[in-house]
Amino acid sequence: MNLAELKKVAEAMVAPGKGILAADESSGTIKKRFDAIGVESTEDNRRDYREFLFRSHEAMSKYISGVILYDETIWQKAKDGTPLVELIRRTGAIPGIKVDEGTKPLPCFPGEVVTIGLDKLADRLPKYYEQGARFAKWRAVIDIGPKMPSYGCVLANAHALARYAALCQAAQIVPIVEPEVLMDGEHDIDACYQVTEWVLKETFQQLYYQSVALEGIVLKPNMAVPGKRSTKKASVAEVAEKTVRLLKACVPAAVPGIAFLSGGQSDEEATAHLDAMNKLGPLPWKLTFSYGRALQAAPQKAWSGKAENVAAAQRAFAHRAMMNGLASLGQWKADLEKKAA
Repeated sequence: MNLAELKKVAEAMVAPGKGILAADESSGTIKKRFDAIGVESTEDNRRDYREFLFRSHEAMSKYISGVILYDETIWQKAKDGTPLVELIRRTGAIPGIKVDEGTKPLPCFPGEVVTIGLDKLADRLPKYYEQGARFAKWRAVIDIGPKMPSYGCVLANAHALARYAALCQAAQIVPIVEPEVLMDGEHDIDACYQVTEWVLKETFQQLYYQSVALEGIVLKPNMAVPGKRSTKKASVAEVAEKTVRLLKACVPAAVPGIAFLSGGQSDEEATAHLDAMNKLGPLPWKLTFSYGRALQAAPQKAWSGKAENVAAAQRAFAHRAMMNGLASLGQWKADLEKKAA
């Protein structure tokens, strides 16, 4: 393992003013998104959609540091025959790959899941590296509910994340470590805080046991937010203050950066929360974004599967990327959204 090289990639992934585009929706998820805009989810349509995102030169070169790809996408070529990974590299962004294989029910723990995909991972990673991937992603999913999460669930998922991270580093690939505490549910922000603290502490304990070099990872956590069905809402300031306090209590300063998931927040909420956290600085790590829906909902809607809408969709993508780029520097203002609209 060349730690200096891993460190360089991890630092580039959280470069000031830039963040990560999560374009790794599974076939099922992208079908749902395409259904919402009336587009059939065929391989060609998925390729055309992702191709115009990666060809959005302004967004990609100025505000996107890396792109998480789905297995289908990393092997695809653009209409003109250029590999999609090459389009990403030309903008200066780094190609990455989602390597987990989704979740399965955790035996003996009703309602809880564990992420699978470790068994052949050591064989798959060198092939992804050869194809151009320099980082990977693995998502663990933790739900809050009555008697949930259990210790068994938190431990199983933290252990799998750590094993994945160690395998990645051995293959010279930077692991994005993503323990996501879901915002589904009726819990308030304090319940989210407590569970996320537990999950992060267990995850870093397991990373330590697996000898993972923290300088060569990027953390992708949820923010401390109330559940979607909670009657107690939280202000932007409260989310920012509690999330930063939580991270300071759990995340070692050796970690180069934290790239948040948006996890069901609206586009503007995800941006406002990130911005408010960066305004609380200075912090031991870079705080940026690794958003999927919060970067893509607007361009998807603008595109709606029509070639004549591509330019408008690219403008919508560039706008969201720019807003989040500013938020990662603590320089976003709500009136910038209105000006663009």
